[in-house]
Amino acid sequence: MLKLIKNWTLPLAMLTGVLGYFAFSGIPLLAPTKPFMNVLISYLTPFLIFAQLLLTFCKMNPKELLPTAWHGWLLLFQLVSTSVVAACILFFHAEGTYKEVFEGGMVCLVCPTATAAAVITGKLGGNASSLTTYTLLSNLLAAVVVPLLFPLVEIHEGITFWNAFFRILSKVFPLLLCPFLLALLLRYLLPAVHRWLSNMHGAAFYLWGIALAIVTAQTVKSLVNSDASVFVKLFLSVAGLLACILQFWLGKRIGSAYNDRISAGQALGQKNTVLAIWMAYTYLDPLSSVSPGSYVLWQNCFNSYQLWKKRKTEQK
Repeated sequence: MLKLIKNWTLPLAMLTGVLGYFAFSGIPLLAPTKPFMNVLISYLTPFLIFAQLLLTFCKMNPKELLPTAWHGWLLLFQLVSTSVVAACILFFHAEGTYKEVFEGGMVCLVCPTATAAAVITGKLGGNASSLTTYTLLSNLLAAVVVPLLFPLVEIHEGITFWNAFFRILSKVFPLLLCPFLLALLLRYLLPAVHRWLSNMHGAAFYLWGIALAIVTAQTVKSLVNSDASVFVKLFLSVAGLLACILQFWLGKRIGSAYNDRISAGQALGQKNTVLAIWMAYTYLDPLSSVSPGSYVLWQNCFNSYQLWKKRKTEQK
């Protein structure tokens, strides 16, 4: 039974989120509890992301975290591409109808690498240690870039840039970096606790499933409550697809130059989409969360194809 759930976690989590939203919104007796539930979800999602990152970082060996040249090129691409999209929003689409589409694409570009990417990389024959290093570096980049750019592209009346910057920084920076710092402290100060958490790293997968169900429900809520046209919603999905294709392709091209094609491709292409959806829903136009929501499907379709191709090659 557990194997069946694990194999179908992605569709089950997303289906649970969709059905859960419509079931909850369709029960009048639960209406008074909605404000409480909204607050609970707002705090529960970051907690699940934090716990997932902590369990993942506890499995890391600091001695194996060695930066390489392709790490720098991928970080540069994430920084430049995100800045270019933000500039397009500011100078060309600040009041445009399709602003949400650009915001959705921007989130897909700036989002750090998925914690599960090392697993897929290992199965494909790549360097899991090198990818793990990039996972940490991409989290550090996102922790700095997101507070800087998001307040510029999504301006809220009565809130200055610096107020928005420090508000986002106070939530995103600890969320992305404190799990790593805590993992280091536990490794050297409380090794018994560190070993216990290291042995529980498999739980990160199920925490991801729960968080995915929650953010899926939030994405559905954005779609249902939005007045945007069908074309805008379609373009949001296309933005996620284009971002997915571009990042996997470019990551593999850069990795090929350094004999690490698989690791670089997964590092740039496989995203922490739960974090991306949460950031888009919380700090940008909620409808923009549709792009990283669709990215979940695109990247998993591509990963499934890669794993199938790998098995077929091994059988030959």
